[in-house]
Parts: sequence; C-alpha cells; structure tokens
Amino acid sequence: MTVEVILGDITRCDVDAIVNAANRSLCGGGGVDGAIHRAAGPGLLKECRTLGGCPTGEAKITKGYRLSARYVIHTAGPVWAGGHKKEPEFLRSCYQKCLELARDNELTSIAFPCISTGIYRFPKEKAAEIAVETVKSFGSSGSVPEKVIFVCFSKEDYDIYRSLFSG
Repeated sequence: MTVEVILGDITRCDVDAIVNAANRSLCGGGGVDGAIHRAAGPGLLKECRTLGGCPTGEAKITKGYRLSARYVIHTAGPVWAGGHKKEPEFLRSCYQKCLELARDNELTSIAFPCISTGIYRFPKEKAAEIAVETVKSFGSSGSVPEKVIFVCFSKEDYDIYRSLFSG
C-alpha cells in the first residue's frame, strides 16, 4: 500500500472512492459533507436517503454520481467530548470500516478527509495519529486498497499529517 498526503479538495480526487465525513443522517451538512453532496449532485442525496443513516464509527457506500470518484464511502465520526466517551475508538473504527468497504468492493484507491476535526472538534493531532496508525496497520495485511490519500483542506492539517510521515 502506498500512502500520500496532499493539500487540496477531496471532491476533485480521481480515485475509486472518496470518504465523506458525514453526519449520522447521511443527508448532507456542512464542511466536507456539504462539499461532497454539492459536487456529486442530487443523486447522492437520493441514494443516501435509502440507507437508513449511519451509526457513529460505521461506514456505508454509495455511487459517486458527478464526482471523479466512482464511489463515496460515508462514515459518521465521533463528536469530541473530552475523550472519555470512546471517541478515539469510534474514530479508529471509521477508518477501519472505510478500508474494509474498499477491500470488499475491490477498490484500489481511496481518499480520506480529516474526519471529525471540524465542527466535531476532535483534536487534530490526535485524529491524524489515529488515521495514520489505522491505515498503516490495515496496509500491513497486504490487501487492497493499494493507494490511500489523506486529503487535507488546510495547510495546518497538511503539516500535521506530513510531520507524521517525516519521523
């Protein structure tokens, strides 16, 4: 598995699947979620409404519609409440479940945003450590996806992820 860190817009990634940092309803919202729904078009919302939502720490897959990505993997990240309500475990599960869906659907490339670090207030450094550790652990099994991209929207997030790979 190869892993990249880029600064950019996840909706423009040409990969098999992009990950949506969604809310539990899967019906759109702000941040990454809203940007993905806007870029994908109304078909995405229509399909999401058939899925019955998504519990925190789980993931569901839909078509990509107007996106370059063929699929969107939606995951509902945890809201940070001080770290005492299993938020790290839920966040780890988000990444794990997305990777499992990619593997089960034989997808070779996947792009992740920074899950739960926006309005859900998960500390950025801790979230990045969990993301990188989970992806590396999954990649050691040698299964697909072959390529994982961490797509950072802000320079701050990009620098945090880059520092995890420079040591």
